[in-house]
Amino acid sequence: MDQFLQALDASNRMSAEYSFQATILALLLAFVLGQVIAWAYAWTHSGLSYSRSFTQSLVLMTIVVSLVMFIIGKSIVTAFGLLGALALIRFRNVLKDTRDTVFVFISLVVGMAVGTQRYQLAITGTIAMLLVVFYLNTTSFGTLGRYDGYLTLRLAAAGRGRKESTDLLNKFCRAVKQISTRQSGEEESAEFVFQIGLRDRERSNELLQELRRLEGITHASLVLRSELSEV
Repeated sequence: MDQFLQALDASNRMSAEYSFQATILALLLAFVLGQVIAWAYAWTHSGLSYSRSFTQSLVLMTIVVSLVMFIIGKSIVTAFGLLGALALIRFRNVLKDTRDTVFVFISLVVGMAVGTQRYQLAITGTIAMLLVVFYLNTTSFGTLGRYDGYLTLRLAAAGRGRKESTDLLNKFCRAVKQISTRQSGEEESAEFVFQIGLRDRERSNELLQELRRLEGITHASLVLRSELSEV
């Protein structure tokens, strides 16, 4: 552990040394940080485009890039030689999500930092970027939908059950907006359609059960907007 901390401290004070021990340390660190990036991607992924091979590629990419930086070292000739060799490779896989591209860049940058033996920068940068990733995922940053779906209520009479249903909606919902009413007469059944934002989407069935138990309500249905609609 002391040797590892000394290596971290030395990486900020002197130029890179491309010894066998330094290479092994860099590859191990790249392997660990690559897995951290891949796990963060898997945990925060949403949508239908998840790929196990892409997740594994994030780990391998971090290691490969760090190794490439070791190969280049301080040689400009080697750098141009590798550039020409890599130009022969054709990557035909099209990334379906711009977020996937960001994780590719994270792996590249971390691999470059490890490969140039800037270990503290690699670790600090990985932690900082992943904290931002988890913050954006936890807060659902960028989501435009204030409402989760549409609730339709049909009352036997215009006034029966209206107050009780309003109390239930206030209990289960953080936002309620009535968008339409259909009523044929004062004593006839009335149908109300609401746009609702649930406090907890997992309790949507409980809300429907409570509404259906109320006297005067003959029908209650809920259509939830898919969370993937904004992916």
